[in-house]
Amino acid sequence: MTVVGDNAPAVLREYYRILTGGIENYGDGGDLAPLLADDLHFEGPIAGQVTGAAPFLQGVRGFIANVQKIDLIQEVHGPDGTAVLYDAHLPEGTSRLTEFFTFAEGKIQRLCILYDPADYLAKGGA
Repeated sequence: MTVVGDNAPAVLREYYRILTGGIENYGDGGDLAPLLADDLHFEGPIAGQVTGAAPFLQGVRGFIANVQKIDLIQEVHGPDGTAVLYDAHLPEGTSRLTEFFTFAEGKIQRLCILYDPADYLAKGGA
């Protein structure tokens, strides 16, 4: 499933392919790990601020297990980063999310995700 357009950085296209590939294909995150900087900085409403690829790989597992589909609303690309707005179809409804990425050396260096955590959890997000 293609979420972002062909003009998106390759690392981002692969990131969303993994996010929508289902938990049975995710395994231990071995396909996602090479896309992330070792010192990845992640920030989200539920997880707070987390540094390191390993904690992110564990945390994103719940999203992958529950997301049924992602509908892209808008993507904006700059020289070192991207913003993506999308609807995530979850078991109990749709939740809107925005992700802001910063890239370095072909990897995701920083990821900040914004959404309403109460809405996300109520619709089956984890």
